[in-house]
Amino acid sequence: MAHTPHELHEEFPEHAEKITALKTSDPHFAKLHDAYHDINRAIHRAETNVEPTDQFAEEDMRKERSRLKDELYRMLTAPA
Repeated sequence: MAHTPHELHEEFPEHAEKITALKTSDPHFAKLHDAYHDINRAIHRAETNVEPTDQFAEEDMRKERSRLKDELYRMLTAPA
């Protein structure tokens, strides 16, 4: 399988352990993580023309990925 850029553990390597812990202990984090993963894969498929899409749909997906990434980062950096 080809490497998919922007995986969450690669985006925030300093939070890798916390990502793993929150995926199992926080249902909201897990839901956002799964949504991020799904949209990231869809963008990668569009970029590599596996599932071509128009530029507006791809732009919308990128915005959603960014929104999810921001929310996940806030959760990762929130005081315990």
